[in-house]
Amino acid sequence: MNTLHQWKYHTAALVAMAITSTVTPMMAFTPANAQYTIGQTRTVTIPGNANVSLPVTHEKERVVVVRGEILNLTLKISNDIIDNRRNILIPRNTEVVGQLEPVYFDNRSRNNDNIRGVRFVARELVFTDGRPKQLINASSQIITRTETISKNDSSKVLTDAAIGAGAATAISLITGNRRVEVLEPIGGAAAGALASVLLRKQQVEAFVLRPEQDLTLRLNSNLVINL
Repeated sequence: MNTLHQWKYHTAALVAMAITSTVTPMMAFTPANAQYTIGQTRTVTIPGNANVSLPVTHEKERVVVVRGEILNLTLKISNDIIDNRRNILIPRNTEVVGQLEPVYFDNRSRNNDNIRGVRFVARELVFTDGRPKQLINASSQIITRTETISKNDSSKVLTDAAIGAGAATAISLITGNRRVEVLEPIGGAAAGALASVLLRKQQVEAFVLRPEQDLTLRLNSNLVINL
């Protein structure tokens, strides 16, 4: 069994052991003759304390942000999440809408010197099979490592990368490349994170994330799914 198949198996098994489900009757009345038919909807609960992992992917190999930057980001579920009857609970390619946000050592002081790292926080699932959108409370691990990007080595970071506006502005300043593609307009937090770069224009410290390695999600509360 290769590594990919092992990963899919363990992900499926983990969810299968953790979920609980209920079946709720649903009555559909026919106005013409006042008859009704009885169907069923199934509700599955994946407990938030079950240490369930949701593997994700992104169309780009890397995501680059600077300190203090908040970046709206959409990931995708990389494998079908199934129960012990092989029912698909969360299909592969379901969109996970959320944002990358800074994590502080002390939330009372939200400045760049107090930043511990960055993590992805998931807010919503957008299904590919026509089901309504689903709220989700999940987050990735906190990524604390940074990379120093200078004029001479920026190309390796920019290759196949999704770049936040703050990071793109900083990289443009130190490389002279004014055509760095950004995901969204720059905001106040990102602008503040660039102060030191504006002074030096020599290098920038950035968080360079590899979504498949760094952004695997863990539930922070129960996830209730209607099937």
